[in-house]
Amino acid sequence: MRIVSMVSGFTEVLFEIGAGDQVVGVSKYCSRYVKDLKAEVVGDYIFVDKRKLRNLNPDLILLTSGIQERLSEELKKEGFPVFVLPLPRSINGIWENIISLGGLTGKLKEAKEMVYQHQEKLWHLGSLRKKQHQSVYVELWLGKHVRTIGGLTFIDDIIYFSGGKNIFSSRCESYIEPDLEVVEIIKPEFGIFFHEPDFPVDVEELLKTRNWNWFKKVIKMNIERGKNIIHDGPSVIETIAWLSNQLC
Repeated sequence: MRIVSMVSGFTEVLFEIGAGDQVVGVSKYCSRYVKDLKAEVVGDYIFVDKRKLRNLNPDLILLTSGIQERLSEELKKEGFPVFVLPLPRSINGIWENIISLGGLTGKLKEAKEMVYQHQEKLWHLGSLRKKQHQSVYVELWLGKHVRTIGGLTFIDDIIYFSGGKNIFSSRCESYIEPDLEVVEIIKPEFGIFFHEPDFPVDVEELLKTRNWNWFKKVIKMNIERGKNIIHDGPSVIETIAWLSNQLC
């Protein structure tokens, strides 16, 4: 099968379960998580070069829900073989997608084994961390737009299993505009800040401008494998392990 994966997390899964030889096209972000990726770059997260797609003649184009829904509908109307997997709302959603990708590629056994290994590592990390969860504020700079997270995100689970407690975890929402006044009232112990390299954010200057000086620790996260809090590929376990060492 000839697969085009427009989601870096899916691409990472495919290569780790042994289906990488089926991947012929990827997004420009996928090489961050797959070493020496040779597949042709056909677009980014919300744009795809349809001429390249047609030349690749894929049997399957993998997309996710959320911001890619418009792209998936556009490609479906033009007859492309699109398959949409849901944007994970929890770490269980990441595991479900791994299983689905294993089923789609004939690598179900390998996919299930990956999930079992993830679960064992997660339980081990949980047994090592402190029982007391420390308060955490998460700020994501997604391009020019700033967001924080509610309880309907896999990032909320990353925080929890790392030993933290997202201050907006009770909100039945996913990616939301942060209420800075509420953050100032709560004064969480830890602040996690993420930004894309194309849109750099000076975190120190940002905090100085807001007069936020109460954080016990400010944690900067980036696109590096194992330090990317918005990435939903298999390396999420590495991210949790790294973050658990920071929340102390």
